[in-house]
Amino acid sequence: MNDRGSITTEQPTVLGTFAEDLRSLELPLPIEGAEQARREVSGALSQLADHVAPRLASLDAPLLVVVGGSTGAGKSTLVNALVGHPVSRTGAIRPTTRRPVLLHHPEDSAWFAGSRILPGLARVRGDGQPVAAQEALPPAGGDAGAAGAGDEAAATSLELRAEPSIPRGLAILDAPDIDSVSTGNRELARQLLRAADLWLFVTTANRYADAVPWEVLRTAAERDVTVAVVMNRIPDRPGVAEELGPDLRAMLDREGIEVARLFLVVESEVDERGMLPAAAVGELTGHLRDLAADAEGRGAIARRTLAGAVGRLAGSAREIADHARMQESERDRLHAEVVAAFADARDRIEQSIGDGSLLRGEVLARWQDVVGTGEFFRGVESFVGRMRDRIGEMLSGRPAPSVAAEQALGTSLVHVVIDETARGAERAEQSWRSSPAGRYLAEGQDLSRIPDGYGEEVAAAVRAWQGDVLELVRQEGADRRTQARLMSLGVNVVGVALMIAVFASTAFIPTGLEVGVGAGTAVVGQKLLETLFGDEAVRRMARIARERLTTRLDSLVAGRSAPFEDRLAELSGIGGAEALDADADALEALAAEIREDRGARPEQGTASADWEGPR
Repeated sequence: MNDRGSITTEQPTVLGTFAEDLRSLELPLPIEGAEQARREVSGALSQLADHVAPRLASLDAPLLVVVGGSTGAGKSTLVNALVGHPVSRTGAIRPTTRRPVLLHHPEDSAWFAGSRILPGLARVRGDGQPVAAQEALPPAGGDAGAAGAGDEAAATSLELRAEPSIPRGLAILDAPDIDSVSTGNRELARQLLRAADLWLFVTTANRYADAVPWEVLRTAAERDVTVAVVMNRIPDRPGVAEELGPDLRAMLDREGIEVARLFLVVESEVDERGMLPAAAVGELTGHLRDLAADAEGRGAIARRTLAGAVGRLAGSAREIADHARMQESERDRLHAEVVAAFADARDRIEQSIGDGSLLRGEVLARWQDVVGTGEFFRGVESFVGRMRDRIGEMLSGRPAPSVAAEQALGTSLVHVVIDETARGAERAEQSWRSSPAGRYLAEGQDLSRIPDGYGEEVAAAVRAWQGDVLELVRQEGADRRTQARLMSLGVNVVGVALMIAVFASTAFIPTGLEVGVGAGTAVVGQKLLETLFGDEAVRRMARIARERLTTRLDSLVAGRSAPFEDRLAELSGIGGAEALDADADALEALAAEIREDRGARPEQGTASADWEGPR
C-alpha cells in the first residue's frame, strides 16, 4: 500500500480474479449443500462489491458505521438522538425502516453519492428523488439506477442525508431490522452489515438473549468485525443496569465475541417529536465524537474489519471449492452410470455376435439355401465345382439365396443392436432418476425413447458394413485366377461366407442339433473361403471385417447415448475448485498483508475535531 492506503497493483488482481471465478462458477446440481454454496457465492460477491473492494481502494474514505439490530430495538430512535432531530422513521408499525438511511457530513457527499459502496442500491434523497449524476464520483461498477420514493423502493435504494452534525470522516447508516417481517428487508439488513466498517449493534434489556441477534453477532466474530453493542431501554431502576451489563458481557465472552464497547442506555421518556433526551445517549455520542477525531483509530478499525472480511472470503472460497468438487464428483458419477449402461449394452451385442445366436433361425435357413446341408459331408476336394453347380440351380427363377442370407443376417444384427441399446438407455435413465441430481438432468426429457430414424440409422450402418465385406472380397480376388473362381461363384456368395466366418470365428457354439448344423454350415463357408484365398488371407480378411464391424457398432451405441451425454455437456461450467483454492491462498495472503500494514493511514484532516452532537 502507498502512504494514503491505496491498493497495490497485485491486490485488485486478487479480488478481480476471485470475483471472476465466482461469476463463472456453476453449481446446478441439487445435491446436499448446493443451496448453501449458492448463498455463499452470492454473499461473497456482495461482500466484494459492497465493502472489500471499495474499502481496499480507499482506506481514507469515511468510516461507515452501520446501526443494526432486532425489531423494536429502537435503532431509529437512537440514530435520531445522535443527530439531534428526526432523520429516521420511528413508530410501532413494522417495519419502520423501509429504506436504509445514510447520514454523512455535507463535505463527504461525494464518497456516497456514487457507487463506491453498495453499488446495487440506487441513491435517492429524502424526498425519494434520485441523486443527480453530477454529484456522484465516477462509479466503480455502474450505478443500479434511480428508484422512486415509497415502499416499492425499500430494498433497492439508499437514502442519503447530509447532516452537519455528523463529523467528517464518519457516516452512520440506519439499517432495517435483521429479523424484519419483510424477507427483502432481512436480506438488506445483512447486506448492509457486510458493508460496515464498524457495527453498532442495538438490542434491548428484555431481548438481548434472543437467538437472531446472537446469530448475527457470531457472524461478526467470524469476520473479525469491530463491533460496539448498545443495550437499549434498560429499566430506570437502581441496580438494573449494573446487573444486565455484566450479564451481557459474560454472554459475549462465552460466545467468543469481542466487542469494542458496550453502551447501556436507560429507558427515557421521548418528547413530542419522539426524541430521546441528549443525555440518554451522551456516552455513545462522546465515543463517536472521539472516533471521528482519531484518524489513526479510524484507520485501524477500517483495516481490522477489512482484513477480517478478506479472511472470511478466503474461508468462503475454500467452502465453495469443496462444493464445486462435490458437483464435479456427482457429474462424474452420473457420467459413469451412462458409460456403464451402454458398455453393458455393447457387451450384450458382442455376446449375441459371439455366441452363435446370429447363425440360427432365419440366417441359418438362408445360408443352407446357399450351400446345401448335405454336400459338406461328401468332402471338399471338388468343393468349388459343387458349389458353382448348386448356386446355378438355385438361381433359376428365384431370388439369389446369397442376397436373402445377407439380408437375414443384416436384419438379425439390426434387431440385436436396437434392442440392446434400448435396454441400455432404459437402464441409464432409471439410474439417473434414482438420485436428485439425475432427476434434475432428466427432468422434462424422455432420454430412453428410441429416436426417430434410429432403426434406419442402424440398418444403414449394417448395410455399409456388409458393403465393406463385399469390397474386401473384391479386393482379395483381384488376381486373374482367383477372380475367375470368384466370378463363377458370385461376390455375394463369397461375401456372405466371410460374414458368417466373422461371426463363427469368435463363437463358442454350444452343442445341439440346430446349432450343430449351423456350425457345420459355417465351416462350409470357411472351407470355401480357404479354397479361394488361402488360410492366411481368410484370417486377415476376417480380422479386418470384424474391426470394421466393431467400429460401426461402437458408433451406433455412442449415438444412442448422445442424449445423456448432451445433458452432461450442459454442465460444462461445473468445476473451478482448483482456481478457488488458489484464490483462497491469495486472499489469506492479502488479509495478512492488511493486518501487518502499519504505513497505511487515512489522510490527516479528513475528520472534524468537533462532534456537534444533538442540537
